[in-house]
Amino acid sequence: MFDIGVNLTSSRFDQDRDAVLLRAREAGVNGMLLTGTSVAESEAALALALRYPSCWSTAGVHPHDASRWSDEGEQRLRQLAAHPRVVAIGECGLDYNRNYSTPQAQKRAFSAQLALAAELSMPVFLHCREAHSHFIKLLDPWLDKLPGAVLHCFTGTSEEARACLERGLFLGITGWVCDERRGLGLRALLPTIPAQRLMLETDAPWLLARDIKPKPVSRRNEPAFLAHILTQVAGWRGEDKAWLEQTIDENVRRLFGVVF
Repeated sequence: MFDIGVNLTSSRFDQDRDAVLLRAREAGVNGMLLTGTSVAESEAALALALRYPSCWSTAGVHPHDASRWSDEGEQRLRQLAAHPRVVAIGECGLDYNRNYSTPQAQKRAFSAQLALAAELSMPVFLHCREAHSHFIKLLDPWLDKLPGAVLHCFTGTSEEARACLERGLFLGITGWVCDERRGLGLRALLPTIPAQRLMLETDAPWLLARDIKPKPVSRRNEPAFLAHILTQVAGWRGEDKAWLEQTIDENVRRLFGVVF
């Protein structure tokens, strides 16, 4: 299994990061992508990817931090992206749910990162929340210039999923789909996502699956719980778990070019 979304730089892992990686390995997670959400976090993610052989990282600026976008930061991301352990530009996109940065700042940072990914021929690790129409409008001109893209932590509608799939995007599914209240809509559209366009992630330490039994003592999510998400998703899709795991692993290799 490969977890495409792990915020391993989070301070919530500071006390037991080595143990978290060991538990992930014991649970069958043999690769993970560490998310860069700012220039500083992208640097930290690469440092961890160099420390742990089973990890790779992204380099980018999350829409929450888009107001801090600068030419200097862009140059630093370009330098980070030259490292072979950095396999995607992002996390980048739009988030109108919180608007920690203005929509104008978000659009500027997103467009600049799409241009950077196209320049470097790298895939993009995308974020979109309550901004689908603007997200698609900005993404469309770059699609034929990018080697690929995944919309991570997808929680949108069936129409939004269809629009993304029609454009060749991969969709990243988290433990959100296990939520008996908020996740039912996403669960219903799971069978409409072709297996060859599906990826799985924990988004640890966030988005702990609510149906894990027994419930973890801590509400912190971690990569070891990807096995639970895989089991649930395979069941709801009516597919063999081993086959789905192999298919998703091949998707990861195809998009990010990693060997695990």
